[in-house]
Amino acid sequence: MTAEGSEDWKKNLQAPVKDNRKKTEDVQSRRNVNFEDYCLRRELLMGIFEKGFEKPSPIQEEAIPVALTGKDVLARAKNGTGKTASFVIPVLEKVRTDVAAIQALLMVPTRELALQTAQVTKELGKHISGLEVMVTTGGTTLRDDIMRLMNPVHILVCTPGRVVDLASKGNAKLDKCAIIVLDEADKLLSPEFTQLMEDTYRFLPQNRQSLLFSATFPVTVKDFADKFMRNPFEINLMEELTLKGVTQYYAFVEERQKIHCLNTLFNKLQINQSIIFCNSVNRVELLAKKITQLGYSCYYIHARMQQQHRNRVFHDFRQGNCRNLVCSDLITRGIDIQAVNVVINFDFPKNSETYLHRIGRSGRFGHLGLAINFVTYDDRYNVYRIEQELDTEIKAIPADIDPELYVA
Repeated sequence: MTAEGSEDWKKNLQAPVKDNRKKTEDVQSRRNVNFEDYCLRRELLMGIFEKGFEKPSPIQEEAIPVALTGKDVLARAKNGTGKTASFVIPVLEKVRTDVAAIQALLMVPTRELALQTAQVTKELGKHISGLEVMVTTGGTTLRDDIMRLMNPVHILVCTPGRVVDLASKGNAKLDKCAIIVLDEADKLLSPEFTQLMEDTYRFLPQNRQSLLFSATFPVTVKDFADKFMRNPFEINLMEELTLKGVTQYYAFVEERQKIHCLNTLFNKLQINQSIIFCNSVNRVELLAKKITQLGYSCYYIHARMQQQHRNRVFHDFRQGNCRNLVCSDLITRGIDIQAVNVVINFDFPKNSETYLHRIGRSGRFGHLGLAINFVTYDDRYNVYRIEQELDTEIKAIPADIDPELYVA
């Protein structure tokens, strides 16, 4: 880089891209530190500042310096507070591109989250010369992944079933994989994935570093940590469970009134983008059809769709090509679309964990958002129970909602 180019880069560091939207204390720095204070490589700092990051969020302040020392980390933090960067940044700092081997495994429970995590990793690491990031998930051709692994890959972003398949066949060699990250660890360590996660660990070297991140840590996580982690550093930023920037309302309706109520919301609210949740795949498609008939732009996504179609819908919605997305609980975890300022539970969820992850799709990274719940007579006990379990309040929806609560 020329001297002139070097000076340009310094100017960029002094004046990174600003995000002037209101932010809550969930993501405001507590330690008054900067990313430069972590002594990160310059190429990584360039990616961080080009991404628009100004100061570390609380989870980044707690996790990054500990992860950089090589210690195992067990971290609880709210959805939408910067968890992804809190593990991607130390991973990118530690990876050496002159070593042609998989050095980090970033494990997530869903295909959509894998694509998103890989995208963030590539963006933050865009100036690290020779860095190769690969995504591998179920629903894609195994042969293509095998061919790709014939060339160097430094960071593998994956779902559990696929990586075990590739490792057991000898295509994904994990003997030099020094770091494993479990994002949404509570889901990855639920009964459907536990055996796959244990199988994955058997392919890793003994001196690997484990970083586990989640909003909720059930007993299964503790059991796994006791078995596979080495004296992990524990971080808990969950004094309260729900995001401060999300205002929660309920509308008490009969089932047959839901479409009319939704139409009223579309007319009255200032929606940037909305995500509308249903409790079944069939209801997702039926509701999306109804919304389109009402004259509103609408996509839908659920687990029974072909992966290629799911990828296209997710990509186009992230790009802002459509205002509303109807979905099942497929994308409740970790999906970060910052333009989403309204979440609507067309069907009220059955448990507090699902509710927490759903409403966390708005109010991302300290911004403001609305969560509106359609509640029928049959839902009334679930509402009360979820309020108690999350120590939160879901208020009756007013005739007019102040835009200051959810519009930047």
